Amino acid sequence: MNDHPKSLAGEASTARARTVEPWTEEAPTALLVLADGTVIAGVGAGATGTAVGEVCFNTAMTGYQEILTDPSYAGQIVTFTFPHIGNVGTNAEDIETASLAAASGVRGCVLRAAITQPSNYRASAGFDDWLRARGIIAITSVDTRALTALIREKGMPNAVIAHAPDGKFDLEALKRAAAAWPGMVGLDLAKEVTCGQSYSWDETPWRWGQGYGRQHDAPFHVVAIDYGLKRNILRELAGAGCRLTIVPATTTAEEILERKPDGVFLSNGPGDPAATGTYAVPEIRKLVDSGLPVFGICLGHQMLGLALGGRTAKMHQGHHGANHPVKDFTTHKVEITSMNHGFAVDRDSLPGNVEETHVSLFDGSNCGLKLKDRPVFSVQYHPEASPGPQDSHYLFTRFVELMERRKGDAPTDKD
Repeated sequence: MNDHPKSLAGEASTARARTVEPWTEEAPTALLVLADGTVIAGVGAGATGTAVGEVCFNTAMTGYQEILTDPSYAGQIVTFTFPHIGNVGTNAEDIETASLAAASGVRGCVLRAAITQPSNYRASAGFDDWLRARGIIAITSVDTRALTALIREKGMPNAVIAHAPDGKFDLEALKRAAAAWPGMVGLDLAKEVTCGQSYSWDETPWRWGQGYGRQHDAPFHVVAIDYGLKRNILRELAGAGCRLTIVPATTTAEEILERKPDGVFLSNGPGDPAATGTYAVPEIRKLVDSGLPVFGICLGHQMLGLALGGRTAKMHQGHHGANHPVKDFTTHKVEITSMNHGFAVDRDSLPGNVEETHVSLFDGSNCGLKLKDRPVFSVQYHPEASPGPQDSHYLFTRFVELMERRKGDAPTDKD
């Protein structure tokens, strides 16, 4: 047995949800093997096979389909703290991956309760079938409360998640794989989830009884750089009056400026911003120097911080959930936000021409910045995810206002 708390060994869980090394009773059909050798046994669901990644926990009570299709979760195994995941099924409208042809970046998910049949009028497929179709491995009947406590105490561990319906596992091989995985630091995942070529976007936000709409005669052209872009960000930008061109993560500033945009958007995405930044940060710096309005979210916020001269650092447990309070120093209001990040901008590293605009009320970490002398700003959280539900939608309006102001200041042929 290992040294982890007894609660993780199954005393507050079901007979199958225990930490055993090795197990001595009925063979499980799924395992979560941590890099330190801890083995968590459970019942398999979704796809079969093995996958390696970093284990995080997400505190959201809804939106599991959006979470598992968010490219920002590439390389991670998501532990849901809410026990009933899958009970409303899945549908084609709630997928967040911008590239529908791309495989899911998330490596797996850990659940407390068994997956039930869907019970929602919007459901078109059951969650278990959906996981299997997308190649996502799941382990159920796990004491997720104890696993979450472990992550809070010791940080996000590397692990292997495995599902074998016959219950046959090479435990030593799984332990070696978990211990050998290098982890998120220094890992560039944006190239794995970015689009393969540029494309346009005109879909606007969902409306009750109407579904998604279409943008017509948008007054502003925005180039969005896809580091792992979410579809609903594009919808909110289109709904705010933007005609969108999406380009791959490796697109140069010169190629972007040739498209003559009114503004540039830096998207969310997975991995270490410093690793992605080796090719993206110099281009972002050129875009900032161009004078165009620039807006960044999540990874885009972190890489903007790097481009402005700051540093980023790995967080102990990260922020993953839909209940994170953030204070906006520009409005003196508190927003309830959705977050998903394991790295953060070091505020003390930012130069004097950068102003901190937002801060987490959970741990005081940086959640927003802006340049004092340029139309450039970014936030760490996801304003499009609507946990407030619309506390943060003003940020899209703020971006549009910057483009309006720049257009108004631009010289005309008569000047």
